[in-house]
Amino acid sequence: MAHWLIVDDENSICWGFSKLARNLGHTAATAASAEEGLTLAQGEPPDAIILDVRLPGMDGLEAMSHFRERLGNVPIIIMTAYGELPTAVKAVRGGAFDYLVKPFDLAVAERCIRRALASRADVCVTASTGKTPDSDQMVGESPAMQEVFKRIALVAASDACAHLHGESGTGKELAARAIHRYSRRADGPFVAINMASLSPSLAESELFGHVKGAFTGADQTRKGLLEQADGGTIFLDEVADIPAPIQVKLLRALEHREALPVGANRAVQSDFRIISATHQNLPHLVAQGAFRHDLYFRLITFEIEIPPLRERRDDIAPLARHFLNLLAAKSGCPAPSISDKAIEELERLPWYGNVRELRNAIEHAVVLSRDNTIVPEHLPPPLPASLVFGTLREDALETLVRQWTESQLHDSPPSGNLYDRFLGVVEPPLLETVMRETRGQCATAARRLGMHRTTLRKKLDQYEITGQ
Repeated sequence: MAHWLIVDDENSICWGFSKLARNLGHTAATAASAEEGLTLAQGEPPDAIILDVRLPGMDGLEAMSHFRERLGNVPIIIMTAYGELPTAVKAVRGGAFDYLVKPFDLAVAERCIRRALASRADVCVTASTGKTPDSDQMVGESPAMQEVFKRIALVAASDACAHLHGESGTGKELAARAIHRYSRRADGPFVAINMASLSPSLAESELFGHVKGAFTGADQTRKGLLEQADGGTIFLDEVADIPAPIQVKLLRALEHREALPVGANRAVQSDFRIISATHQNLPHLVAQGAFRHDLYFRLITFEIEIPPLRERRDDIAPLARHFLNLLAAKSGCPAPSISDKAIEELERLPWYGNVRELRNAIEHAVVLSRDNTIVPEHLPPPLPASLVFGTLREDALETLVRQWTESQLHDSPPSGNLYDRFLGVVEPPLLETVMRETRGQCATAARRLGMHRTTLRKKLDQYEITGQ
């Protein structure tokens, strides 16, 4: 049996956690302020603390250090209704075992508390750095982005290689800068390079540098990016595009923290951390032999998936207002307002270009808005998916279907329903996409599909597709 301390000024939260504690066979004490919680903890030391951030008087983040002084490494679970990256970082660096964003599912909280009681592990922490600059601020209120914030906070406290995976425009470089900013290397350089922008002949010299006379045109010795990142972080964007010969050299540089300039006989020591990113499927490239498996496992020590904007629509409105404020600060003019209808239109669009496309759309709307209020007519048309992802040729689609079929034949029991399973995979996204593009007009969608309206309605009902 364990004793919990719940510190929150919301009676419903305290009541819910107290009931959960009793149901699990534990005891619980509740407090409406940090000061009251510290007094209770002194009388009966808890085995776990559930602590809100926003409290009357001393806030939860400040209270953490006081609980640490009195109770040592007791696990502290932070709760907040205001999930932001700096809050997550401060919570983790303050020694929080985990970080819950309100409202949360009670089952999630229960699993979190069970892990906390089982671990009781000490957490090494340092003080938080300064306030996040507005231009580099990551904005997100959705559960998906709260998970990203938490993972950034966790990996920032270590020196492990981090890998960011996500579509183009999702903010992978912002995440990399956040990891660097909240790491022990924050005072060191942040060096960013897009590997896809380099030709194979230039990539080695850019990364490792060269000595004078190493090749035609090498008129002077030049430091490579790995050496320039000494004491800091190097961000390798589109890491999947690193040429195969350089992958071997990069692996050695990672293992020994050194860079061998082109034409040099001796390596240069450099204390750097690598953060990598790509929108490509690295495991697939490893399986094809296009990317070294040993380098892959070295880079993917800790992976963070950055979700596309269309999968976190709760973030569209706050992002739009954030970009309006940034543009206003840049121009020195008051930020224009944005109408509810414009927000609804933004939330409806597919955003294949992700956050980058949204920012461009807001800037476009600001230019057109003359009365300081953005309405739907000021927004540009959305980018077509083919412009962002490229057109998938039919032969490529045929190859994917063959691969899926072969995998099903080898891995699945011979149940005889392979065709139905295939339709269950391909029909829902086809129908959902057509219905979305035709704005839920069943007759128009049926014409585009070459399907009778009655048949389309039956399939929409079968797959529980709403038609929007």
